[in-house]
Amino acid sequence: MAVEMLSYIERNTPIHRLTGVTKLVCFILWSFAAMLTYDTRILLFLFVLGIVIFIVSKIKLREISFVLLFILVFLLLNNAAIYLFSPQEGVKIYGSSTVIADFFGRYNLTLEQIFYQFNITLKYFTVIPVALLFIVTTNPSEFAASLNKIGVSYRISYAVALALRYIPDVQRDYQSIALSQQARGIDMSKNEKLFKRLKNAASIIIPLILSSLDKIETISNAMELRGFGKNNKRTWYSARAFQPGDYITLIVFTLILIVSLVVTFYDGSRFYNPFL
Repeated sequence: MAVEMLSYIERNTPIHRLTGVTKLVCFILWSFAAMLTYDTRILLFLFVLGIVIFIVSKIKLREISFVLLFILVFLLLNNAAIYLFSPQEGVKIYGSSTVIADFFGRYNLTLEQIFYQFNITLKYFTVIPVALLFIVTTNPSEFAASLNKIGVSYRISYAVALALRYIPDVQRDYQSIALSQQARGIDMSKNEKLFKRLKNAASIIIPLILSSLDKIETISNAMELRGFGKNNKRTWYSARAFQPGDYITLIVFTLILIVSLVVTFYDGSRFYNPFL
């Protein structure tokens, strides 16, 4: 793989210079703001702001393109399932029915349903890129140190760091095993039938699982030999103190959440209704 998915990408940007805890708290505030509202105006604002943050971070789209494509497929399936099981949900929510195409039974296409599913899609495009940005701009060791600094057990913090660090390791192992199996004549390309390709995938997944278990045992033994967990506290090489930028960012994101909640619930409804 030319670019490892969901691994830390080092850049010299204001986003990277924020501490891990600041980014985590901001992501939680951002998620609350996006998930609690169906106000299209708020979602569009967050979407545009997310694009601006993405540009500032200098993370290239191709560096997370595979994950975004995977999420896009899931999003399309989710939208299809919503229409299949609840094709009149938008009509119930907005209290009107503007039929665009009349199919059969209750499966007529309404402008209200399209608007409702547009808002759901907008939620995905608002939250998912920021979640990916949080992962790829946060150094796992520094994030663990930050978590421990705000009171999270260093054992849990270290487990989080190991999990984040293990993602690129799994990708490298997968790539190495796949190349080895292809050198032995196992074809994973589109030339093979789907069932055959799924069967051949087992020749990669099983060795990958076994190698992962072996690494887990090696890491566990190494940590035990070094007395990990013996003391109640530990020091961190990657620990970073809060800077003015961290405090300013936390204040800004808190204000964004407050404003979004006020705008969303000022009329007693989570839904912005343009059909009134």
